[in-house]
Amino acid sequence: MRYKLGLIGHPIGHSLSPWIHKHFLDLAGLDGEYKLYEGDHQQLPNVLKYLKQEGIDGFNVTVPYKQMIVDFLDEIDEDARILGAVNTVVLQNGKWKGYSTDGAGYIRSLTDPFPNLLNKNTSVLLLGAGGAARGIYRALIQEEIGRVDIANRSVVKAEQLIASMRFPGVDTQVLTFQEAEEYLGHYDLIIQTTSVGMKPHVDQQVLSLENLSADTVVSDIVYQPIMTQLLQDASDRGASIHHGHAMLLYQGQLAFEKWTGQSLEIHHLVDELEKKLRGENS
Repeated sequence: MRYKLGLIGHPIGHSLSPWIHKHFLDLAGLDGEYKLYEGDHQQLPNVLKYLKQEGIDGFNVTVPYKQMIVDFLDEIDEDARILGAVNTVVLQNGKWKGYSTDGAGYIRSLTDPFPNLLNKNTSVLLLGAGGAARGIYRALIQEEIGRVDIANRSVVKAEQLIASMRFPGVDTQVLTFQEAEEYLGHYDLIIQTTSVGMKPHVDQQVLSLENLSADTVVSDIVYQPIMTQLLQDASDRGASIHHGHAMLLYQGQLAFEKWTGQSLEIHHLVDELEKKLRGENS
């Protein structure tokens, strides 16, 4: 069998997904290809029709399609339905089924280097309340983490995020960024999910780490640059750090599993992807 896989979105010319999935296909010993299918949002129905005609086994979804594609699929899983977004589609029995692997992929990327970090006593601070934060928040509460607080510029948006999950029993408080800075030392894990610090604004960070504990793990989902200002600041203060490109790799691993049924050991690819990113950045 030759797998036909791909990515839809716009723009996607600099996507790392073809590099990632070529490595996955090679690791699994499978014959296949992973192509980019680019088009603007008005072309989505035509793109999906074309992919089915081409016999695509599955594809990833990125901006601007992640929300709008929900209405064009035959079925979506529960996480994707609650999140209102899809990033992975599988052709099953002639029908398109959508999934969201971002949150679960993030958890995998985190527990690989920090296997004992997440438990019922863990206290987490989530920075931001956008689409990425939604997926990560849902994945965290499914792990039955002790506490997951959310800091965001708009308190109302953070409150709406929590309400939309309808997950009783999870201890969550909404904070302003100023309040989060004050209580920073109380958290075991801080996760930055906004675009602050992304190229070209590499000298920015979403909040001050003055009160950070050296025992805290600081994670930033931004991967351009690899070492964001927030991560550099955290590292300088003695904290452990977690880079954003690992999430990209592990959400891809989950998508690959859904397409092929193959579970891969990809820990070594985290360093390989970092080298590739640093090479592109130089």
